[in-house]
Amino acid sequence: MAPYEALYGRNCRTPSCWTELGERRVLGPELVFDTEDKVRLIQDQLKAASDRQKSYCRSDPTHVVSTVEIEVRPDLNFKEEPVQILDRNVKILRNKSITLVKVLWRNHSSEEAMWEPEEAMRQ
Repeated sequence: MAPYEALYGRNCRTPSCWTELGERRVLGPELVFDTEDKVRLIQDQLKAASDRQKSYCRSDPTHVVSTVEIEVRPDLNFKEEPVQILDRNVKILRNKSITLVKVLWRNHSSEEAMWEPEEAMRQ
């Protein structure tokens, strides 16, 4: 008994024996032509799958993030400097109210503006 048959309880369908169980036996040149057809079918399916995979790797130029140069000091630090105050808001807590300002920082876009306490910005 073959190891495959012992493990799975059925005959192994090798590339030279792709016929279903119970089908007529194909011998001689018919076996070669049948095998060539099966190999050609498999190659076509592999090519189609490969082409699909290649279309997944194509880059989308809208996903490219532009970079902006950041000034770095000789000691490898850079200073965050406020450029503009975009908005004001008052946050009311139980016992007090906190004035917040939306600050646009140098080297950041307006979407990255952050809410900061007004007192911290006055210092």
